[in-house]
Amino acid sequence: MADHEAGIPPKSRRVQDDSDTGLGVCGWILVITSLIFTVITFPISIWMCIKIIKEYERAIIFRLGRILKGGAKGPGLFFVLPCTDSFIKVDMRTISFDIPPQEILTKDSVTVNVDGVVYYRVQNATLAVANITNADSATRLLAQTTLRNVLGTKNLSQILSDREEIAHSMQATLDEATDDWGIKVERVEIKDVKLPVQLQRAMAAEAEAAREARAKVIAAEGEMNASRALKEASMVITESPAALQLRYLQTLTTIAAEKNSTIVFPLPIDMLQGIIGVNR
Repeated sequence: MADHEAGIPPKSRRVQDDSDTGLGVCGWILVITSLIFTVITFPISIWMCIKIIKEYERAIIFRLGRILKGGAKGPGLFFVLPCTDSFIKVDMRTISFDIPPQEILTKDSVTVNVDGVVYYRVQNATLAVANITNADSATRLLAQTTLRNVLGTKNLSQILSDREEIAHSMQATLDEATDDWGIKVERVEIKDVKLPVQLQRAMAAEAEAAREARAKVIAAEGEMNASRALKEASMVITESPAALQLRYLQTLTTIAAEKNSTIVFPLPIDMLQGIIGVNR
């Protein structure tokens, strides 16, 4: 509870407590001797004692093998004792790396090759040095296994359509696993999903068949709508015989506009019967 109220992670507090246990009598003798040696050889020793850390770096100082109280130092100038002190620089900038293509068997038994990219940074330099040998290498290996574990529980359709959700899930898993190492995983992205050639052909054939089916349905719907319109038009024409003659004339006008040499003009039989009756 005290660690939580102080805002310090339990692991970080454990490292600091271990560094506060004291150097012992021999340790203090060595430290005092080193300090006396520094004073005697001043100002030559000043070049060995003063170190400079850049803005994006932090230094973890070890005095006789123990981390000094106060955690990481920097940026700027800091002081070390010769012979008894050593330090390790830690880069605090965001680091990106590619996840090598992983051959993964999905939940629906499809083999795919998936790669990605991870962005992370060192959030706690003390933990990154004291709790793990190589934080960068460990994060890379963990990203590969996490990618395989997460995608192994997904179907192929989910992998292709839910990349953003998968990336967020991987980020949360990696961030939780690397918290004890002082690592903050900022972003995870799925770069490419490579399918087998045979599966690509099968998916292309399936998509083409689906498009053809939709085209046939649309054509059938068009024929049905056209037949309904013709039915309504025939009902209107039967109510007025003159409408049929107007339709003939409209058709003749359309044919004449195309500059055809032959014009076929349908003549109603009723009109012929009327002309024959007049002659008689």
